[in-house]
Formats: sequence, structure tokens, C-alpha cells
Amino acid sequence: MQRIQENFDKQAFMKTLGAEIVSIEEGKVVIACTKNNSLTQQHGFFHAGVLSSIVDSACGYAALTMMPEDADVLSVEFKVNLLRPAMADKIIATGEVLKNGRTLVVAEGIVTDESGDKIFAKMVGTMFVKRN
Repeated sequence: MQRIQENFDKQAFMKTLGAEIVSIEEGKVVIACTKNNSLTQQHGFFHAGVLSSIVDSACGYAALTMMPEDADVLSVEFKVNLLRPAMADKIIATGEVLKNGRTLVVAEGIVTDESGDKIFAKMVGTMFVKRN
């Protein structure tokens, strides 16, 4: 799973958000993001773009855990439902593979507070398997 962390570390945008991988398992990745004012919208909630970005990455990396060394994944489609304003000190995005295919991988993601009690967003996405 070191390959996943190394790949994640190359993402400048995740660094900009202050996002970090919390855990990596086959088919599942968890990413955390701590709140700072540059990540909020006009009402002080996490911006929807932040939620969408980290849950997309969590799903993409969950898909990558199931790929051979000579493959990568790219998001080709996703839908995010924003369920409530993300008012928390830290948000947690968990991505899990639903269907692992040779060309496409379908994953679902969820964004919660640290306790997991409040669900802020839910995502379903499709990743394209890119052979290097």
C-alpha cells in the first residue's frame, strides 16, 4: 500500500487542502481534512468543492488499491449528494470499491465528521483503468 501513499503525496491539490490519508486497505481508503478558513464558503462551512475533492480522491485511491502495478485510475464520472452543511473541525472521506472491473471501477464514498455520526455527503463514482 506504499504505492498509494506515494501517489497521493504527488498530488499538489491535496497538499493545498491539507488532506492526508488516514488508512489504506484493499478496496478502501480514508482521507481526512482539517478545517481552516481558506476551505470554507461564505457561511463558514467546508466548501462543497473540498468535500467533493477529497471523497473523489478517496474513491480513486480505493480503486487503485485493486489495480496491478502497471495501472492507474482516472475519474470519469461522479455524483455527489450534499446532505447537510459540513460544520466540523475535521471531515473524513471514506471511499470503497463496489465493482472492480478490467476497464471501469465503480466506487462509493461518504464524508462524515470525525465521529462518523454526521454524514455530510455521499458519492458514487466511476474510475477508468489506465494501463501505463
